[in-house]
Amino acid sequence: MKQNSYSILFREDEQKVLAKWWRTLDDNRADRAILRRAGSADDVLLTPAFSRFLNAMPRHWSEPNRIYDSAMVAGLLARVNQSTSVSFAKSLAMPRKTGGKSAMNELRFRQLQKSRTTSEFFLRMVRAIALIDSKVDICSLADDVLLWLKEQRQPLNKDPHRRLAVRWAFDYYTNT
Repeated sequence: MKQNSYSILFREDEQKVLAKWWRTLDDNRADRAILRRAGSADDVLLTPAFSRFLNAMPRHWSEPNRIYDSAMVAGLLARVNQSTSVSFAKSLAMPRKTGGKSAMNELRFRQLQKSRTTSEFFLRMVRAIALIDSKVDICSLADDVLLWLKEQRQPLNKDPHRRLAVRWAFDYYTNT
């Protein structure tokens, strides 16, 4: 698996491990169901399925300063049924049927971009994944989630192309 051009936070080896874990959810429907029922990253943290996720991932995903981020990624990726080569924001812009409107309308897209809390972001991401029929590039989705969380804790990157909102806007508006 080649590192995607949209990936800012993932190394190629991590992408492979994440993809392998995600594929195991097809055989482990109980873990997928447990993670899908979680209404927040906090709920994901308390599940045995999340412990198995951490065991599958590189060690640094279990570090105290990354554990919440890992939970959010696991909880959202469990909702994806099919991994594609289309980035998350581009998936939101694409019509669900030929000649139709974008899967996510512009107002909801802007609301997603302006999420203020992790709970609000998680819920809006769950809804967005459902709108795209649970089909998206899993590495793009995970990278976007991790970048959003990073941007909540740190000042924005000076390079606008490395900011999530700019990247999403470009992908979304060039495909609507």
